[in-house]
Amino acid sequence: MNIESVRLFLEVADHGSINKVASRRQTAQSHISRQVSEFEKQLGGALFVRTGRGVVLTEAGRSAVPRLRRWLHETDALSESLRTEAGTLSGEVRLGIIPSAAHHLMPCIFQRLRQEHPGIRLNVIEAQGTELNAMLDSSSVDMAVVFRFQPPRGNDEKVLSIAHTFLVSAPGDALTSAPSIDFGRLRGLPLVLPRRPSQWRSALDETARSQGFTLDAVVEADSLTLQKELVTSTEGLYTVLGPYSIAQELQSGRLQASRLLEPDLFRLVTLAFPRQGKLSPASRCVADMMAHWSCPHTPSHKPFEA
Repeated sequence: MNIESVRLFLEVADHGSINKVASRRQTAQSHISRQVSEFEKQLGGALFVRTGRGVVLTEAGRSAVPRLRRWLHETDALSESLRTEAGTLSGEVRLGIIPSAAHHLMPCIFQRLRQEHPGIRLNVIEAQGTELNAMLDSSSVDMAVVFRFQPPRGNDEKVLSIAHTFLVSAPGDALTSAPSIDFGRLRGLPLVLPRRPSQWRSALDETARSQGFTLDAVVEADSLTLQKELVTSTEGLYTVLGPYSIAQELQSGRLQASRLLEPDLFRLVTLAFPRQGKLSPASRCVADMMAHWSCPHTPSHKPFEA
């Protein structure tokens, strides 16, 4: 059985859409569709029903998913074990990560892997928290960097750092010139905020309601790049972001930020693992690097203490 065909089948099953998988892989939809059809022929029957909204697993497909996922995990583990015994740590590590942390963290991890374990390949998936949680539940990623508002209770998550919250503006703004500012000062400010539904947007809205006002979202946009560009180019416009998404702009002077207090609204950056399955040697190596990462120009952060 072709291992890449199995990977593709499981990816389409997880996303329920050939178009989404084609977009993620940056290839033509017809190419993915043809590969899926060939895999179905090899197994002797339809695994998906094509619909106007995507694809739905047939009864045979639903039966195949857990068995093929288990086969793929065992095959990968065997390959990596043999390589490890031969003295080479290698294999693919599927890492899900929130976009605000990806661009800052991944270059550091990649550079270390390239120097110390060039045989390990990273397969990085950027997604929001709800999608990453679903990927963890289905074991379609080996680990994920996610935001949490409460400390983890089990052993399947490890806190990496605390991400405090900042009011962000263009350089020279009087309001963000101070090191910190009370959350209540957001009352009446024109803001660029993420679109609903969003766990982060809900947390911001709820914090404002608890202080007796409503946030004035003059623009709603999920793209961090767009949020920052709007604020950079518009005097008197603000956004509310964490430290990792603005680290480079603060260093270069393109943005200015003041930490929000009263309350100290923070999120925990955690490394989460699927509840089922064991980590491969390559995955354990990457997880250890993530847990002890140190990178030049990293925003100020400290381990969480209960």
